[in-house]
Amino acid sequence: MNPNTPLPQVPSASPRPVRRLSDVQRRVATAARLRSQGVAPAEADEQCRPGGPWQLLLPGVYLLHPGPPTSEEQLHAVLMYAGREESAPAVPAQPGAREPHRPVYQGAMITGLAALNLHGLSSAPPLLSLEHIDVLVPRRRRLRSTGCAHLIRTPVLPAPDQATGVPVAPVPRALADAVAQLTDAGAVRRLLSEAVRGGHCEPTAVVRELNDAKLLSRPHVVDAVDSLLAEGRVIAENRLYTMVRKHGLPDPVWNVDLRLPGGLHLGGLDAYWPEQAVAVELDTRAPRQDEDALWSEYARKREHLERLGITVVYITPKKLRDSPEQQAVVVRTALMASGDRDPAAYVVVLPR
Repeated sequence: MNPNTPLPQVPSASPRPVRRLSDVQRRVATAARLRSQGVAPAEADEQCRPGGPWQLLLPGVYLLHPGPPTSEEQLHAVLMYAGREESAPAVPAQPGAREPHRPVYQGAMITGLAALNLHGLSSAPPLLSLEHIDVLVPRRRRLRSTGCAHLIRTPVLPAPDQATGVPVAPVPRALADAVAQLTDAGAVRRLLSEAVRGGHCEPTAVVRELNDAKLLSRPHVVDAVDSLLAEGRVIAENRLYTMVRKHGLPDPVWNVDLRLPGGLHLGGLDAYWPEQAVAVELDTRAPRQDEDALWSEYARKREHLERLGITVVYITPKKLRDSPEQQAVVVRTALMASGDRDPAAYVVVLPR
């Protein structure tokens, strides 16, 4: 923001109308911005006397009107307190343009229940009903939680999303920060379920954040995660059925176990084309390569099947959701290429 831009509420400022500030910037201001307008700290404090026109909402952050703050004012006040307010990048002015510049915040983002509300989750409570607003900041930030601002520290800030003009944590991170403070098993289950069912994120991303936050030792969280993974798999399976039908792939056998004739179990598959020896497995676990034991088991199964001449196509739920046509091309290519390969070993196909 241009430090020379006047604030209409400041007594010493020019009465010239402000057209380049967002509406919320005319109602909430930092002490630094007020100083840039010629308002000394003592003068600002005088405006906040009992019955005065302003309020000190948070340390160094002023509400420039009497009465309770709106939810939007609280959000911006928390970000002004916890982060650094900067000007939006300059854009060439258009003739007659009257769109205000939104404030840009660095080093802080809304998280927890407030962020989930801004992401549109109906199971998150209304903003004004929250006792505080969670804000994610770098660990090295030297501030304390106070008033309506509850600071959550992290070694590395994620890339923020934008919602209603403010930076918010991605849904999986916001869920982890919310769940860390919830003891109601039903509330946890509803939030996780809506996040996945509504397409806001994938179950594996949520589980990874909960694991990183060391929340998977809590029984009510584990129960909610079990329900989440089961629901996520059902959604992914339905998308896989739809992909096969919609894109004209031949019908596979669904949900099978493969065994060698001697009885050795080779593993379960979500779809299998016996004549072409092509399999599809939904990668709902999506283990990371640093999880050595889980990744080794995952890779060993694939290598064993491919040594037997069976082509395994792994598809994540996210790819099925975002690019089903492209995944259908991958499967069709594998089916067409089967004629150029040596025949696969004989395996027994059983329902799973």
